[in-house]
Amino acid sequence: MKKLYIFLFTLFLTTCFYGQEADGSSEVGIEISTQNSDEIRGFKMYPNPVVNGKLFIISFNKATKRILIYNILGKQIVATTIRGAELNVSRLDAGIYILKVFENGKTATRKLVIK
Repeated sequence: MKKLYIFLFTLFLTTCFYGQEADGSSEVGIEISTQNSDEIRGFKMYPNPVVNGKLFIISFNKATKRILIYNILGKQIVATTIRGAELNVSRLDAGIYILKVFENGKTATRKLVIK
């Protein structure tokens, strides 16, 4: 029983501190002081996993974004620029990718799952 409690506590901690938001706070409102100042402020991407071929990428600045997508072997497979929030990823095969976004000299890197 003790092992179960340790497992649940560890699971709770990892879900609190390892989300996909880069605004410096977790879902339970705990401030994270180690936020990188080069991260895009208010960066969010959804849905993840992508099922309909459309990925939405938003931030507080709403500026033009340079998008790079890499496969898990590190090969760049997409390089594009978007002005809005919608990115069409329908031509990508199902799998796991790395998404890198550049906006106003700041970057954000996230795991992207395509179903």
